[in-house]
Amino acid sequence: MPLIRPSRDEDLDAITRIYGHHVLHGTGTFETTPPSLADMTSRRADVLAKGLPWLVAEDNGQVLGFAYGNWFKPRPAYRFSVEDSIYMDPSAHRKGLGRALLAELLAVLERTGTRKVMAVIGDSANAGSIGVHKALGFEPVGVVQSCGWKFDRWLDIVLMQKTLGAGDSTPPQGSV
Repeated sequence: MPLIRPSRDEDLDAITRIYGHHVLHGTGTFETTPPSLADMTSRRADVLAKGLPWLVAEDNGQVLGFAYGNWFKPRPAYRFSVEDSIYMDPSAHRKGLGRALLAELLAVLERTGTRKVMAVIGDSANAGSIGVHKALGFEPVGVVQSCGWKFDRWLDIVLMQKTLGAGDSTPPQGSV
């Protein structure tokens, strides 16, 4: 039975492999060169240092996907607004595991005090990512047309958002 849990250091090889596949074969990320294990280790450490989650989906000891949230932009005022990222191993596509992973990420983000989650989805034809976000209550915000060049073609990004908890109805806890 699949398990969704916080990532561990020993998951980084699988995380790097999964993400590298998407860099080389997909349009969900606009990176064109797969990051190294050291790069992915550093990225994960940055997310965790901000008190944000980096989760994995595991089945029979094999990591089949990962998801994390990071500040929407690097300035501290954005610390209650997070951009989500989710990547699945090709063998796990269309099995509901991505939806379960994203749902758990949203629950953990809400517990951290996140008020807004943005999805910046590479490629307006990325029906899987758009669909899973829509199924979990994300609303479309807009499309930035032809802003990325990958695989010898222009790609859009689709922007979606979801409000968590009290949203903008109250100040965040501990804010001044």
